[in-house]
Parts: sequence; structure tokens; C-alpha cells
Amino acid sequence: MVGKIKWMCVMLTVRSPTLFYFIFARMSLTHIQQLLLAGESETLDFKQTISSAAKIAKTMSAFANHKGGTLLVGVTDKKMICGIQSEDEKYMLDMAARFYCKPEIAIEIKEWEIGNKVVLEAFIPEGEHKPYYAKDDTGKWWAHIRVKDQSLLASKVVVDVLKRQHSLRGTVIQYTDKEKDLLKFIETKGKVTLKEVCKLLNISRWRAQKMLVNLVSVGVIRSHTTEKTEFFTLS
Repeated sequence: MVGKIKWMCVMLTVRSPTLFYFIFARMSLTHIQQLLLAGESETLDFKQTISSAAKIAKTMSAFANHKGGTLLVGVTDKKMICGIQSEDEKYMLDMAARFYCKPEIAIEIKEWEIGNKVVLEAFIPEGEHKPYYAKDDTGKWWAHIRVKDQSLLASKVVVDVLKRQHSLRGTVIQYTDKEKDLLKFIETKGKVTLKEVCKLLNISRWRAQKMLVNLVSVGVIRSHTTEKTEFFTLS
């Protein structure tokens, strides 16, 4: 599956100004093998090719909003090394991080030569200024989060939680009968959706979202995101 790695080139992109640093060193096969064997996860994603800065920015923002992560470009979903198609792909990574992510993300790119093929390893650090947004092809900005091996659209609740957790303002909540009723419902049913909160407590969507943000921020409940829905459980 993997041939001998001859050289590794490390390219660091720094924020200001845009400079590139190249470091050459001999490396063993162990590192790349470990990544391939690990497979895609919350912190690792394989891309066969990069054809759109907007699409790759979605994954970058999801990693930045999570714990950080690594992109391997030139690798198929089946862990087969195909190599990058063009040198332009490394510059598309840089363009995505600088112009399609907000705030800008400082990424580190390593270039691996495996046989006669080149694989790019891009490390995206956990963001210090969450939430991070990615610009789509229409120019709109969206926040994404990493769930298992997928980058999913973040809900309004999740975005507000990210803002709250990374602000200097603390979270103070009022523990009223409505909060008690909500927690009792979750304890009985196991989970609850935003729509169910509105119906259960007879409150507006805005008020239900605010209540959920407060409870998630202080660690009383947890948010769970899937491709189809979002629900909340006790922590």
C-alpha cells in the first residue's frame, strides 16, 4: 500500500506576512503508516484531491472548532495512496485557511514523497478564537463541527455555546421550574430536541435555545449533532 518515503518537506504558513519555511529531513515510514492504519476520525480526514477551497475550508473550520486535526491529501477513503494531482493543491490549502476561514487559521503543511507520489499532510490546530466559520461557494459563512469522521453544520445552539465558552463573560443561569421540568423530562426520556423543549415548556424557540445554551455551557447537559437532527442529553 505504501512505498518507501524518501524525503519530507515541512511548510509552515504564518499569519503575517505570508511566508513559507522549508525544512528537509529523512523520515521513517512509521508516521504515515500510523495515520493510514488509524483511519478517518474526529481528528483525521483523508482527501483524494482538493478541487475547491470552499469545501476544504469546511473541514478546516470543523477541526478548529473541535480539538484540531490532520488532513491527508492524496489518499483515498480506502486508505490507498494516489498522490496529489497538482502542486496547486498545496496552495489551495493555504488559500482556504487564509481566505475561506474566519478567523484565519494558521496551518502547517508537510509534503511527503512516497515512491513517485506526493502526499500532503496538513495540521489544523484547535482554534483559540472559536467559533470558526467557512465561506461557501455563494459567499455565505457557516460554522461546522467535527462529529466522528464527518464535518457537520453547527446549530445555533452549538455556535452560541462556542462563543460563550471562549468569552470572558461567565454563565449565570436561573434554575426555575422550567429548567427543573426540562431536566426531569430528559432524565425520563433520555434525550430531548429543541422542538420538544418548545412544546414541553410552552416557550418560544429563542427562549428554548437560550436555556439550552446556558445548560450546555455549565455542563449540565450535552449537545449531540447528527446529519439529520440535534438532541440533548444529561451530561
